[in-house]
Amino acid sequence: MTLKHASSAFCESLSAQLPPDSLRPTNSRYLEDPRGRFLGKGTFVALPRSVEDVSTILRNCNNARVGVVPFGGGTGLVCGQVSPNAPAPLILSMERMDAIRSIHPLENVIIAEAGAILADLQSAARNHDRLFPLSLGSEGSARIGGNLSTNAGGVNVLRYGNARDLCLSLEAVMPDGEIWYGIKRLRKDNTGYDIRNLLVGAEGTLGVITAAALKLFACPASVGTAIMVVENPEAALKLLELARNDVGEGISSFELINGQGIDFVAEKIPKVRLPFKENPDWMVLIEFGLSVGADDALKALFSKGFEVGLVRDGLIAQNSAQRSDFWRLREAIPEANKKIGAVCSHDISLPLGAVPEFIDMAKLRITSVAPFRINCFGHLGDGNLHFNVFPPFGCERSDFDDIRAQVSEMVHELVWDFEGSFSAEHGVGRLKVAELERYGDPTRLSAMRAIKNVLDPNGIMNPGAVLRI
Repeated sequence: MTLKHASSAFCESLSAQLPPDSLRPTNSRYLEDPRGRFLGKGTFVALPRSVEDVSTILRNCNNARVGVVPFGGGTGLVCGQVSPNAPAPLILSMERMDAIRSIHPLENVIIAEAGAILADLQSAARNHDRLFPLSLGSEGSARIGGNLSTNAGGVNVLRYGNARDLCLSLEAVMPDGEIWYGIKRLRKDNTGYDIRNLLVGAEGTLGVITAAALKLFACPASVGTAIMVVENPEAALKLLELARNDVGEGISSFELINGQGIDFVAEKIPKVRLPFKENPDWMVLIEFGLSVGADDALKALFSKGFEVGLVRDGLIAQNSAQRSDFWRLREAIPEANKKIGAVCSHDISLPLGAVPEFIDMAKLRITSVAPFRINCFGHLGDGNLHFNVFPPFGCERSDFDDIRAQVSEMVHELVWDFEGSFSAEHGVGRLKVAELERYGDPTRLSAMRAIKNVLDPNGIMNPGAVLRI
């Protein structure tokens, strides 16, 4: 079915069915992707205030065959929230639906609308002495509906899982405008097909999430944070094994940091405090959350790691300010990457045991093409690496536009050889549709297409994302 532009006449008709100021002309905020490689189309943005408003919008768009691009915080990195090629869609921003509807500390449940900013949700949980553990570098602007739609990961996946694992139930609007009032505070609801898990991670291609019931946790009474210098990624993995043997599921985060990333931070964000006078080649940022003695557990881990030759140096945060400094360093790495300008970036996952060999082989292959600088860092505890390729010193990323696709293909081919995934936590969007077609299992892709055709037969929902139009 051919889609139509969201014309002025269509939007005028739709506006008459909605509360005042529900439709506005769009602006660059809704059309630019964070990496500056894509510019979306769209002349109007819809700003609903209720699930009923969303229903009205989708019903009208479905009847008129007008595409809809859901928009959360605009922080996605795979061109999932901007549509550069299809007929100009209606952009559906959830920013006004930002209420936290209720908190149930005894049940460890919070119910929030899709437009709630992740940091605000975390703060609301803390006000009730609870933890909402989803944590991202963009949490100050990312919205929970987008987090769920992309099944976001972040730094605490090792202990608490992805966004999918934190979701109990949903309220959503289907492409034809039908509302699914699915919010329940239940841990067990074994009553047929799990539509929740179909919509989580679907990137807005099957419907619009409008609210969610989410899991909360007790705040760890003792939190300890450390940076430890390791010889290489293999030593980091062995240190992770030691940590698991010592504290089990008490490891909240285990982040691999490469010296090249610290060099970028020093160059582009000099106000960030660096932990060591000389930047090591490899280090890990570790956080424990325990009932008691997190710092003591980290000291014991350092001692054991040092004795067996896994750890060469380290720092354990002595207070909350030092802990914040450690995490500020980790958060500054993507910021510095952006300022340097990557030739290409890769969000990949691998079996844990394959990580060290992959890093060595990938670096060897990529630098055989050109003397690229490589910043490999990420969530080692769950096998998610950000393998980013940068131009040699003195060059610009645009100097390598003609081979950018070739370099990415080399990385993804090696990921495939190691039985990994080309998209760990950022999703497919429009940027990686070709990779999904190339590496995806044919039976799975056929099932995905069948689901899309049944739920969204007119193809209005985020057209071109995940599945090619």
